[in-house]
Amino acid sequence: MSRRIRLNAVQTLTVSFALLIFAGGLLLALPFAARDGRSIPFTDALFTAASASCVTGLSLYDTASQFSPFGQVVILLLIQVGGLGFMTVSILVSLLLKRRVSLHRRAVLMDTVGALQLGGVVRLTRRALLVTGVCEGLGALLLAVWFCPRYGIGAGLWMAVFHAVSAYCNAGFDLFGTGSSLSTAAAEPLLNVVIMLLIICGGLGFLVWDDLLTHGRRFRRWRLHSKIVVVFTAAIFAAGAAAFYFTESRHAFANVPAPQKMLMAAFQSVTARTAGFSTVDQATLSQSGTLLMFLLMFIGAGSGSTGGGAKVNTVAALLLSSFARVRRQEDVNAFQRRLDLETIHKAYSSVSLYLMACLAGCMVLCLQGITLDNALFESISAIGTVGLSRGVTASLPELSKWAVLLMMFSGRVGSMSVAMAVTRERPQPKRRNVPEKILIG
Repeated sequence: MSRRIRLNAVQTLTVSFALLIFAGGLLLALPFAARDGRSIPFTDALFTAASASCVTGLSLYDTASQFSPFGQVVILLLIQVGGLGFMTVSILVSLLLKRRVSLHRRAVLMDTVGALQLGGVVRLTRRALLVTGVCEGLGALLLAVWFCPRYGIGAGLWMAVFHAVSAYCNAGFDLFGTGSSLSTAAAEPLLNVVIMLLIICGGLGFLVWDDLLTHGRRFRRWRLHSKIVVVFTAAIFAAGAAAFYFTESRHAFANVPAPQKMLMAAFQSVTARTAGFSTVDQATLSQSGTLLMFLLMFIGAGSGSTGGGAKVNTVAALLLSSFARVRRQEDVNAFQRRLDLETIHKAYSSVSLYLMACLAGCMVLCLQGITLDNALFESISAIGTVGLSRGVTASLPELSKWAVLLMMFSGRVGSMSVAMAVTRERPQPKRRNVPEKILIG
C-alpha cells in the first residue's frame, strides 16, 4: 500500500513556486508566445518564467520585441501570482467560491503573506488582496495619463496596467522596447514618481499595510515589525538618494540638470531595493555608486512583501543586536519593545545562508569567464530579486543561467526556506549536550 506524501508548509510553498515556474516555462516556450512564431529554447523560457515568477526582472530577451501579446500576458500573470504568492491567489479562489480554508493552507499563508500568527491570517490575506488591487488600479490610472497620449488608447492602457503590476510586484519587466528599461524616460516626473510609489507600496509588506488600515497614523499602536520596516525604509531611501546624488553627479548623472539628477538619485535608491527598473546604465556607475548598489540590493524590501533581498527588518535586527552588544546590553530593544532571542538567531541564520548562496552563485559565474564585479552584481541582483544588470544577462553561458535561475528561486522563496524544504525535520532531543565556549572575533 503506497504511503501518501505529506508536505509541510515550507515544502508546499517551495514546490508551488517550482511548479509555477515550470508551467510558465512551458507556456513561454510555445511558438505563439514569440512575435516571430519561433519558439525559444526551453532553458531560456524557464529562465524568463523564473525571473517573472520570482519578481526579479533579469531577462535574456527584450520583453516588448521578443514576446507576442500572449507571451506578455503570461509574463504579467506570472509576475502577479509570483508577487502575491501562489497560495494567496488560491485563497482568493476559495473565498470567491465560499470554501473553507484548511489549517494546512493557513500555515502556508503565514509564510506567504508574512503573518506572525495563524489566527487572522485569512483576514490579512483579504487585506493584502485589497491593497494590491487598489494600488495597482490607481497606479494604472495614473500611468495611463502618461502612456495613452504617447502610444494610443489601447496600447497605452495595456502598458499602464503592465507597468503598474510590474512596479508594485517589484518585478522590473518593461515594454519600452529599448532594452535599457526606463532610461529614455529618466526626465519624466509623473512616470518616475508613480513607479517609485508603487515599488515602495509593494515593498513595505502586507503586515505593514494591515497596521495602516487598522490604526492609521497612530504610530504607537503599530506592531514592532511595522515600525521597524517603515522607519528603516525611510532612512535607507533618504540616505541612498543623497549618496547617489553626490557620488554620481560627475559620473552616471553627468550632463543632466540638477532637478533631473535629484529625480534619478531618488529613483536609483528605490529601484536598488529589489525593483529592477532603471533610468541609468548600471555599468556607468562610479565604484562608490556600485558599492552602494551592492549594499542596497543586499538589504532589499520588507518581509511578507512583493520584494526580495535579505529584508530590511532582518538587517535592522542584526544592526540593533550589534549595537546592543557594543553597548554591553543584554537585551535588544527598539521602540520600547524587546526583540526575543529566537528572532535574533533566525536573522543571523537567514543572512548567513543568503550570503553563502550569493557567493556560491558568484563563483559559478566567475568560473565561466565573467569578471568579478559583473558576477557579483549579477549574483546579488538575482538572489535579491532585484533584476538590475550590468549588461551580462543576455550573454550568460548555459551553466550560469541555471546558477542565476536557482539564485532567483532561493531569493524569492527564501534561502532558509529552500534549505528547510530539502532537509528532514528532526524532533528536539530530550537531553542536550554540555555547553562550552569558543573564541569569537
